[in-house]
Amino acid sequence: MEILTAAELLAALGHESRLAIFRLLIEAGQEGMNASAIGEKLALPGATLSFHLAHLTRAGLITGKRESRFIRYTAKYETMSELMAFLTHNCCQGHECMPKRFSGPVDAKPVAPSSPPNEVEP
Repeated sequence: MEILTAAELLAALGHESRLAIFRLLIEAGQEGMNASAIGEKLALPGATLSFHLAHLTRAGLITGKRESRFIRYTAKYETMSELMAFLTHNCCQGHECMPKRFSGPVDAKPVAPSSPPNEVEP
């Protein structure tokens, strides 16, 4: 992945509503969710939701498939995996530190580690 592509993906996720949509679709799995269910779950008005769904689709983070009158959206896991691999390439100078599972509430603020990952304790 090129740095410009990674920057575009991160910019698309850099908005609170788009990040919430993406996380919701990640949790929904391959089944995905239709737009009205996403809007209901996140309390987003239709026009706002459409704008953010279109942005995430253009960025290549989600995909939509028409089912009758509805569009079912799913996360593009391959794009997410490529971005994660790009971000963690040569992480911690070869020391095993990944993956760390997030266990807090969705809106929790990140907690700083007790020691930087590059430091080795005596």
